[in-house]
Amino acid sequence: MNVPDGLLFTKEHEWVRLAGATAVMGISDHAQTALGDITYVDLPGVGKTVAQGGGVAVVESVKAASDVYAPVSGTVRAVNAALGDHPEIINQDPYGKGWLCELENVAPDAAGGLMTAAQYRSYLETL
Repeated sequence: MNVPDGLLFTKEHEWVRLAGATAVMGISDHAQTALGDITYVDLPGVGKTVAQGGGVAVVESVKAASDVYAPVSGTVRAVNAALGDHPEIINQDPYGKGWLCELENVAPDAAGGLMTAAQYRSYLETL
C-alpha cells in the first residue's frame, strides 16, 4: 500500500497535506483500492465551510458510494474539476492528480487527532 511521508491521515482513509492555513485533501491509496474503479465524484462547492469529521464529498465506484470526511476544518477554496470528467484519476494517482479539494482558513492546530504516515501504515496492518 502506498503511504507517502509528509501527509496526515484519518482512520476513515482521507489524507491531508497542510501548508500553513491551507490544506489539500483526498482519499488514500487504501481507500481507492477498497472502492475499486471510481466512476463519479460529488465535490463540494467553493466557499462551503466544512468541519473536521464532517462530510465534504462523495466518491462512487463500481462497488459502492462512500462519503469522504474533512480531515480538518476550513473553507473550500478550490476543487479538482478534472475529476468531473475523469474520476478514475483518483485510482491512478490518489496523492497527486487525484486530490479532491483545497481548504483555506485551516486552524494552526488542525493536525490534532490525525495520524502521521508511519502511524497510518501501522493502523492499516490492524485492518
